[in-house]
Amino acid sequence: MRAFAADEKPPQFVLYSFDGGYQNDRWDYFQDVAEEADAKFTVYQSGIHLLADENREFYQAPGNKPGYVNKELGGDEAEIAARVTNINEAYAQGHEIGTHMNGHLCATADYGGDKWSTEEWLDELGQFQEMFADPRGVNGYGEDFPEMQVPLSAIQGTRLPCLDGTWKELVPAFKEVGIEYDTSRGADSVGVSWPYQDDGIWEFEMPIVYSPVLAEKGRDYPMVMAMDYNFWISGNGGEESDTEELRQFQLETYRYMYESTYHGNRAPLVFGNHFNTWAGNAFNPAVAQSMREFCGNEDTYCVTYQQMIDWLELQDPEVLAAWQEREASATGEDAAELGW
Repeated sequence: MRAFAADEKPPQFVLYSFDGGYQNDRWDYFQDVAEEADAKFTVYQSGIHLLADENREFYQAPGNKPGYVNKELGGDEAEIAARVTNINEAYAQGHEIGTHMNGHLCATADYGGDKWSTEEWLDELGQFQEMFADPRGVNGYGEDFPEMQVPLSAIQGTRLPCLDGTWKELVPAFKEVGIEYDTSRGADSVGVSWPYQDDGIWEFEMPIVYSPVLAEKGRDYPMVMAMDYNFWISGNGGEESDTEELRQFQLETYRYMYESTYHGNRAPLVFGNHFNTWAGNAFNPAVAQSMREFCGNEDTYCVTYQQMIDWLELQDPEVLAAWQEREASATGEDAAELGW
């Protein structure tokens, strides 16, 4: 945590994150892996994963009927209690909790987040805050149910469901509730680049990168967004098969991204994932293995987004601007040089 001079190489930061926070066993799994790897991660929690199935109509997405959602609710009292305990433990260990909003209503919904106004996003965020701050009260549980120990002031970042939302409507809502950064914007060009501020909000784009695996398969466009769901769709169209092939697809692409960026522009790596069991649990083991491989390397730090922003804001603005102007890494142009 210091300012770097213009003639110094910045460290290689790696940002691991997970959307949803639903599967309780994955909280335990990644806390163990992170401790082993000396890493921190960020979970973008969905509010409805703290709402019991029987209480579904407590949530009403903007412009939709009460209880309408596009993903699981929280289950029963025991499941939600375990989830609250996992969130509390992860936060106490230095991991970060952000928001993934609530009902996962995307552009595919009749009235999803791509259509919402600032007032509607404030409604969605307000409902998230209510469910997150007091799952005991929202669900009507007794005093033996664990209290949420993560303050709302700690929720400073977001990844939008399906990355859907209109920036001009989002920014005023973000600022009103204390959101300092977003990591929902898909990059408009290939490669890993430095984060930047837009309307006072730090933006960590979801990178679209070259994949040596896709290139080896002869794809005309050997690029993929660095998120497990996109590896799944690009790998086999979302089929529940090819577990080992999909695992290696993600892991080898992450390895190339790391090598290219470490030896290139040193931009922070954004690895977006989910707690999931897709395709026979293809992806979580790949993420865990990459964490073990990268986080102990020289000049490499696996941090939360809030830690990353603290570091960015220590830097001389002119030095940071020069880093932001560097050519993107992980475009494929250096693949042969790096042995890929």
